[in-house]
Amino acid sequence: MQGVVKLYDPVSGEGIVLDDRDRNEYLLAPDALEGSIFRLLRQGQRVVFDVTGGLATRVRTGGEPDMGMTAQV
Repeated sequence: MQGVVKLYDPVSGEGIVLDDRDRNEYLLAPDALEGSIFRLLRQGQRVVFDVTGGLATRVRTGGEPDMGMTAQV
């Protein structure tokens, strides 16, 4: 899924991602950034994510290697 970071607290690691397709909001899973190039997120940032158990998981950019593309710096 693709979406936008609605909220993110870098201290607690808690946040909400808003899905582009149906505008549903998903809480970030505690390990959502694990293995990603992200260390923290910012409001309005575009992301690609999976949903597992109603939580946003595997948050990444569309340019990360797991998407078959090269990341832009």
